[in-house]
Formats: sequence, C-alpha cells, structure tokens
Amino acid sequence: MTEHRARYLLKARFVAGVTAPGRYNDGGGLCLLVRRRGDAIERLWLFRFRRGPRGGSKETALSLGPAHAISLAQARELAGRCRSAIALGQDPRRLLGRAVALPTFGEFADRHVDSIAPGLRNAKHIAQWRMTLGDTYCHTLRRLRIDRVGTEDVLATLKPIWTTKPETAQRLRGRIERVLDAAAVAGLRSGSNPARWRGHLALLLARPTKLGRGHHAAVPWAEMPAFMARLRALDTVSALALEFTILTAARTGETIGATWAEIDLAARLWTVPAERMKAKREHRVPLCDRCLAVLEEARQLRTSGDWLFPGPRPGRPLSNMAMATCLKGLRPDATVHGFRSSFRDWVGEATGFSEQLAEAALAHIVGSKTERAYRRGDALERRRELMAAWATFLSEATGVVVPLRRSGEIDGAATRGDHP
Repeated sequence: MTEHRARYLLKARFVAGVTAPGRYNDGGGLCLLVRRRGDAIERLWLFRFRRGPRGGSKETALSLGPAHAISLAQARELAGRCRSAIALGQDPRRLLGRAVALPTFGEFADRHVDSIAPGLRNAKHIAQWRMTLGDTYCHTLRRLRIDRVGTEDVLATLKPIWTTKPETAQRLRGRIERVLDAAAVAGLRSGSNPARWRGHLALLLARPTKLGRGHHAAVPWAEMPAFMARLRALDTVSALALEFTILTAARTGETIGATWAEIDLAARLWTVPAERMKAKREHRVPLCDRCLAVLEEARQLRTSGDWLFPGPRPGRPLSNMAMATCLKGLRPDATVHGFRSSFRDWVGEATGFSEQLAEAALAHIVGSKTERAYRRGDALERRRELMAAWATFLSEATGVVVPLRRSGEIDGAATRGDHP
C-alpha cells in the first residue's frame, strides 16, 4: 500500500469541483467517472481490473458508489481491498459486496436539504423542509435504505394526512419525490420514482383538487366597514397594527417587522425591503390619510427600538400572534391573512380598478419573466388612488356599500389593463 500511495493522482478539492465529463485516474485501478444526467453532473468511483488467469485481457469496471457519498480516502481504501482480493485470486466484486453502505432515506434527505438550502426563500422555508421530511411525518420512511423506498412506503407516509392535512401532504409528496429523484441522479436508486404523482400516485390517492386547500378564512368584503368600526374602538397596539395591516393589504410579517426607517412621512410611503418580502422584491406601499393617523398614534406609543408597533418587551416588536389574538375577540372565524382576500374580492366585485393593479398592491408577481422585464414600474400613483378608495370604503359609517365604479382615467385603465 505504501508503494501505491506515491502514485495517487487526484486531489479531494478536484473531485468535489470537477464538472467536465470524462474519466479521471487516481492510479491502481481507481478512477473517477464524471458524466451528465440531464442538467445534473454525476460523479462515480470505479475500480478497473482485468479478469481471468494472470490478469487476462478482459477489463471489468466495478462501481464503488457516488463521489458525493464516498470520499476520496474511502474510495482509495475500497480500491485497496479490491487489489488485495485480486492478489489472493478472489473476485473483488464478491469481496466488496455491500461494503459501500447506502444511506437511509433520512440521511440522504438531510444532506439534500443542506445542499438546496441556499436556494430556498428564507429560514422559515428551510425549517418547513426539515420538519416535513423529519420524524413528524416520515418516522418510518427515514429508517429505510434509500434504494429500498417503494410505493407502499410512500403511501404509508402520506395516507394518514392526505385528507386531514391536504396542503401539508401535497407538499410532503413533492419533497419526497425530489429527494428520491436526487438519489437516482447520485446513482443510489434505479427505476421509476415511487412518489411521482402523474400516472402513479394519482391512481391511488384522491385528487388534490377535491381536497380542502386550507384557504385563510376571510371577512366578506361587504362586512368590512362594520368590522373596522369595532376594531377602531379598541385601544391596543395590536389593534393599531391590525388596522394598518388591513389598510395596506400587507402580510403579518411585513407589519410586525416594520421599522420607522422604512417610513417616509413626507412622501407618504412605506418601503418594505426585499429581504422581508415573500417574493424577495422591494415593495413600495402608498400611505393614505388614515394610515398616517394610525402611524401618529403608534408614534406616541414608541419606546425603545425602531419598531413601528412595539411589543410589551422592551426593544422587541409585536409577536406573530398579537394581531391574531386581537382578531379572535372580534371575529373568531377570520384570519389576519384573510383580509388580503377581502381586499382582493372588494377590488374585483365592487370597483373598476384592474386585476393587475390589485395584484401589484398585494405584492404578487404577475405575468411571465419577459412581461415583467418590459413592465419595470410598480404603478405607485395608480395604487395610491386604489388604497385611498379602500380606506374610504372601510370608513363607511353604515356599512352599506356603494360600488366604487370609477370613470374617466381609471375606467380607461381598467379597460387597457394596469401593469405594475
């Protein structure tokens, strides 16, 4: 073994980074095979030897396993065992057997989440991947060897939550499918993916469209003025935060994480930085008169820190549950996120403002990448009029709704289609 060590040719850093297809020799029969599988790069360790009496002319390539699971040092150790077997007149394939231990589904899933984590939206999204693929839902699946996961195993994991937690179940199925696809690309599995939906699990499970999708419960838009009157009667920070959230059609996290540094009172503008937005794009929110009044009340409550809506603990914002708790006392059947639906329904059913303008106000990404490239503005001034109309509607004393059918420029814009 000492003599061969001097002839090693590969370096660990090279093995980890090489992408050019080809066969790279390390010496002593060990080589690294790099090849493309679709858009992915596959790296496999091979041990090449000659079979037959006294090393006959027929060469055989024995797969030692994927390079992402077997280090250069481990591959060299396996190759050494193969050379020792040959020296003793034995077939290295029999000696090697299952020396290359395949990972369990859980081990491979954890490594896969680590590898894709930089491309996931945020820490919460990464945590969701880890939780759904963890013991909570995949306790049995995680203990199976990755190459032995079959359809029955996937079904046993999904069935207990398929109808009771449909949204979670569908996401879990997709994540299991992705993990098993990655294992196949790594050379750890073969055959079709047992978590595939179309043409496979679709024949064995109820269609997702027939299951509840878990939409956030919303207050019907026609009832919003009466609701707002009750909300404004409360004298709490969480009530102020909830009103601000409704007026701006914002998400909970955007409101509770807001700071005074994001507010431009002179320009009547709230600029939410990209890192705090779901779509990872900066979002400018026009502030109506009532929003400014809410902020003035919030300013009087300002303590330490820069938070718009401070929590009870010094230097900390409101908790995630503060607005939900406030809402529970007023409307137990509604959710904070549901007010975005109330706003969207009001725009579509009671106004002449366009669908594109409403989607821009909700910070949704509309259209293809090409369409968005040609539509670089965010229609701020048109959205300013939309949000002012929303605030006016919410302040209706009687709650009797008069549809806000706009004339002139806005009607024309609705016909043309507003593009943010």
